[in-house]
Parts: sequence; C-alpha cells; structure tokens
Amino acid sequence: MRSLELKIPPVAVALAIAILMWIASALLTELRIEFPVRSAIAVFLAVAGLVVVALGVISFRQAKTTVNPMKPDSASSLVVGGIYRITRNPMYLGFLLVLLGWAVFLSNLFAYALVPVFVIYMHRFQIAPEERSLEKLFGTEFRAYKAKVRRWL
Repeated sequence: MRSLELKIPPVAVALAIAILMWIASALLTELRIEFPVRSAIAVFLAVAGLVVVALGVISFRQAKTTVNPMKPDSASSLVVGGIYRITRNPMYLGFLLVLLGWAVFLSNLFAYALVPVFVIYMHRFQIAPEERSLEKLFGTEFRAYKAKVRRWL
C-alpha cells in the first residue's frame, strides 16, 4: 500500500471525491434529503474551508517552506504558528470543509457518505507519510508539536 503514499496531490483527491459526490447525487436521486437553508450552510462551509486552506498556505509562504504536499521531506522549517496552532493540517481540513459544504449543497445521503472516504484516504496515504518525514526532519520539535496540536481539529 505504500505505493500510493504521497502520489496523488490532495487537491486532486478532493476534486475526485467531489465529482463522485456529484455523480452519486445525480444517479441516486431517491437518497436526496432537502432541508431549509441548505444553500447558506453549504456556502458557509465552503468559504470557511477556503479561508482555512488560504491561512495554511500563507503560513507556509511566510515561513519560506514548501507547500508541495508530495515532498514533505523538502520542508525547510516546521510551521507551528498561525492556523497551525489549531490544526496540524489546515489545508486538508479546509478541503474537508469544502467537501462538507458540497455534500450539504447536494443534499444526498451517498454524497455525505463519501466525505469520510476523503478523511480515510488523506490519513493513510498523505498525513501518515508526511508525519513520518517531519519526524525524521524535526525530531523532538515535531513530536512536541504533535503532542500539543490535533491532526484535524
């Protein structure tokens, strides 16, 4: 299974899940669940997700370290400030919020069921290998950070 680690850009994974959610909601219309203010909730979640992603990217740029999730071993510094005081993975959390917003907008039970697929994939094939690389690079500093800040929220 290590052959899939760090191979697919996280944004591509999120986009693939979003497309699957859309296809599922189009094909499985009997699983649709309408509720009031769903559009407002969807927009709120999506915008919140984009803001969280942007804050993560800005923090990396300010630290002058790579934002390339495919090469965590090329990180030049461990970013622990800003949004990284709240979550170790703001960009992935942001993608998750956007997907949740998309699921709310689609209002389809199968679309909601695909959201955990993103979390499971990201944990196994992106976050776990990233954390191994960061531990090799930053040792005790990363372990201390990991002990203080949760992976998602």
